[in-house]
Amino acid sequence: MKTFKSYITESGVGPHAMGYQMDNTINPAALANPVVVQRLNAYVGAVVSEQSKIVEDTMSNLRQKLMRVGLTFGQVPAFEGNSGSFSLPLSLFGGRFGKDENTPFEEFLDDDGISHNVEGGLSLNIMYEMTKANCYEITCKIA
Repeated sequence: MKTFKSYITESGVGPHAMGYQMDNTINPAALANPVVVQRLNAYVGAVVSEQSKIVEDTMSNLRQKLMRVGLTFGQVPAFEGNSGSFSLPLSLFGGRFGKDENTPFEEFLDDDGISHNVEGGLSLNIMYEMTKANCYEITCKIA
């Protein structure tokens, strides 16, 4: 009869197999790293990959998924016409407010939490196009 320990070892479940399923070497909030932005773009592309009947639900789902890694964006404008595009600035963990070591006494630091690491900050570029089936095909990219 097999022991529980040998069963777990043979099935590939447990802490010894975790390295294959999880990548613990990358911080998703380190947006200055181009590998992080590339992986976030792949994640964003997967979230909006299906044709959307209700674009508000798709954008709400994208907002929810990005909030899991600390990224937020503002109000999404209405999708007007058969195609179009717009850009929404991103903020990390709601931005920064307060003081750091370089802030003068009478001033406060108030930014998006990204632009101090990435020149100009990052934005979510959204492009959409209506298909023949009256659904929207949405593509998004963080740049």
